[in-house]
Amino acid sequence: MASAAKCARCLTGPTMPALASRMLSQRIVPLVTAYAAPANAASFSTTSADAAGANVRRVTYIGKHIRRGKINQNARKKRDNVKVKKPAPGERKAFRKRITLSNNNALAVDGLEDAAPETFASEEAKGTMVALPDQLVDQLRALEAFKTTQCWSLFRKPHVLVREETVKLTKRLNTAVTERQTLRMILTGDKIAGKSMLLLQSMAYALLNNWVVINIPEAQDLTNANTDYSPVPNTKPMQFYQPTYCFNLLQHIIKANGPILKQHKISKEYPELLHVPKDGTLFDIANSAKEPEFAWPAFQALWSELTTAPGGPPVFLGLDGLSHIMKVSAYRDPTFNLVHSHDLSLVRLFVDALSGKTPLANGGAIIAATSRNNAPRSLSLDLALAQTAAAARNEFVPTPDPYKKGYDDRVYESVRNVETFNVSGISREEARAVMEYWAASGLLRARVDATSVSEKWTIAGGGILGELERASLLNSRVLQ
Repeated sequence: MASAAKCARCLTGPTMPALASRMLSQRIVPLVTAYAAPANAASFSTTSADAAGANVRRVTYIGKHIRRGKINQNARKKRDNVKVKKPAPGERKAFRKRITLSNNNALAVDGLEDAAPETFASEEAKGTMVALPDQLVDQLRALEAFKTTQCWSLFRKPHVLVREETVKLTKRLNTAVTERQTLRMILTGDKIAGKSMLLLQSMAYALLNNWVVINIPEAQDLTNANTDYSPVPNTKPMQFYQPTYCFNLLQHIIKANGPILKQHKISKEYPELLHVPKDGTLFDIANSAKEPEFAWPAFQALWSELTTAPGGPPVFLGLDGLSHIMKVSAYRDPTFNLVHSHDLSLVRLFVDALSGKTPLANGGAIIAATSRNNAPRSLSLDLALAQTAAAARNEFVPTPDPYKKGYDDRVYESVRNVETFNVSGISREEARAVMEYWAASGLLRARVDATSVSEKWTIAGGGILGELERASLLNSRVLQ
């Protein structure tokens, strides 16, 4: 009976799992409900239970993290995004290449003469500072002869030093025009010795004497693949021209040499040029290119007139950064092979003139300046320049290193017979003239005498012009 009763009780009563779950549910009480006291519980306050219950802080569980009775939400704060106006296309490049040629805060230096056509070739002007006339400044600016690394913005107006190298070079230019010869020269020298400044003075002399000046300010712009290019039809090996660069170059030529180009008539007709009359002038040829795709034929016609037509003006063709065009460029041909710089038509034109393949019928000069700041190394160019300099001094002529690779026959043949002109430091007298000009402009606040000049000249490595500027202007102190 006991077993039967037990079995009946088991059958009629709840099962063990259900009973266990009910007992556990009665024992487990959520902690979040412990904040609210039961209605029939005794209060610790003397006030009524309703008033006490109204002040009790009730916190309910809403499924988020609760810390000290507050809901910590990881909501991001809205930030005020400041809208910045984006620069226009080409605005940053224009700001980077901006050149200021006058400073109204600088003191005006009186008593200095303006540059005349015969100033740069005069022995009396050696070691003096001369001012550049306003018209000449506009022409040089159009040719982009001024550099951003030169401190023109510190002075009231541009002045240049007529150094010994300036007189020598301008005399050579004068002789070339008198004898109707072509002066082919490469300016070499130490870093910041004044090669670009000497090239600027050569262009200033040519402009003052009614030459036609064509300048390529940065040779790297022709080879770094930053401008568009197109293949020249019917050329083998294939050559490429740069329409936009040629178009801009023609505009610079017109701005700098417009009055001179209008004085000379063309020697033959050019039916491929649409806007050139039969009795037109050189200005009409340069101005005939209204679109970039017509720039290269117009430039070819202008160059042909300047180099072959008798009775024309002398020509000055300058380039800065020679080593950039003495290597393989960054352009690629249709088979995706790298294009040599000499296969670019404008570079080919300059190299032919520099090597002597294209003589100038009316005389002139082809001058290129090397660079030590930003220049790729060309073994063939360095070898040719070293051989030319050694032969001029009657010294041992170096030969190619048989254990080195990288020699380029095309580069070597283009510069092997070109004269070199070494630009070194200035003399103490020239250094004193420059320092006195700096003192008169209000930049150098120190006594300029023989002792200070000798000190700065020595610190500048024997008169290196850029080092003299650093030693004098960047480390100057006010004398008490």
